[in-house]
Amino acid sequence: MNCPHAEAAPAGRNTGVITIDPMVQDLDGETARLRDAGVLARIDLLGVPAWTVTRHAEARQLLVDPRLVKDIDAWGLWRSGVVTRAWPLIGMIDAGRSMFTVDGAEHRRLRTKTSQALTPRRLEAIRPEIEKFTAELLDALDAAQGEDGVVDLKAVFAQPLPMKVVGMLMGVDESQHAMLTRQYKAFFSMLTPQDERLALLTELDDFYIDLVREKTARPTDDLTSALIQAEEGGEPLTEEEVVGNLKAMVAAGHETTIGLVLNAVRALLAHPDQLRLVLDGEIGWDAVIEETLRWDTPTTHLLMRFATEDMAVGDEVIRKGEGVVISYRAIGRDFEQHGPDADAFDITRPTRNRHMTFGHGPHICPGAALSRVEAGIALPALFARFPGLRLAVPDEEITRLPVMTQNDMAAFPVLLG
Repeated sequence: MNCPHAEAAPAGRNTGVITIDPMVQDLDGETARLRDAGVLARIDLLGVPAWTVTRHAEARQLLVDPRLVKDIDAWGLWRSGVVTRAWPLIGMIDAGRSMFTVDGAEHRRLRTKTSQALTPRRLEAIRPEIEKFTAELLDALDAAQGEDGVVDLKAVFAQPLPMKVVGMLMGVDESQHAMLTRQYKAFFSMLTPQDERLALLTELDDFYIDLVREKTARPTDDLTSALIQAEEGGEPLTEEEVVGNLKAMVAAGHETTIGLVLNAVRALLAHPDQLRLVLDGEIGWDAVIEETLRWDTPTTHLLMRFATEDMAVGDEVIRKGEGVVISYRAIGRDFEQHGPDADAFDITRPTRNRHMTFGHGPHICPGAALSRVEAGIALPALFARFPGLRLAVPDEEITRLPVMTQNDMAAFPVLLG
């Protein structure tokens, strides 16, 4: 693959390029550099150039602009062959046909049935199951303490909880959860060789094809069966469309909640005065969740939309065929939206400073409400069971996984009391 960012930039365009670090060694520094670069920043994604939007107001506008589409065939570098399947991030863009990769009427057709399965009424109906999973995992957390009292909050609690929930919703047998967790972890990791990543995609496709065919033959009360039987607009979803929706929903449905739960715990342990406000009932857990989503977003960069014509944004022009990334972590730290203290974690922040971490417009995350419900159950239950919870290592020793799009930790060692 060529390195297209090395080509000369058109006269008058921003030539400062920020390289997105695949090892995620300094996420705070990268976030600040992106934000300081302006409304639009030029970035390098493993040798591929793109724009990223770093401001709340402009991101809201772009996310509803029909000139920006998800269709990879609108990407000039893809059409020209400069970007190929050898690019490590291609699986996040060329991911098969699903509600995540189409726009307009086709997007509405593919999204409708999924949205119906995640209504507030449906989420309330499954709340007892989420509470049961949470209680079981808290018991497991207690039992998993080593001789030194240390236990990995991610591996034992924050990671299996959302997989249990999304597995229940999709009709995925619990015996498959560990396999799926390993597969998605390897898929997102920048340490996975690309040939292995492409093989993983094939394996995941095979798994979901088998699941869809099983549910076609023997439907049950789950989202997979509902998608198979959906006939929105008189046109049922194809097998490829059902598989695409499931593959992306399981990935998004558990990765986002892992990050939300762990980032909230980390922030509260680093701000004991704010934790005390919550435990004393002076501030609600909803405020913790929303401030965590703003301040330390589960998704750092969302790939990618493509311009179908030239688009002026501020002093810059996104040219037809160029790619645009949404940098949600920089957007969450936007001074203009959240004030001069945007870099501070503050659960008393005025509610007028609303974030958009789950997106905006037609492609807003369909699982946003589910993630909030899961965190709203998991966090208070965790601190009620273990009020003396604390980090087992200094905060600066917690390392992030080498994932360019997700804000994910390698482990989260804690002492329970």
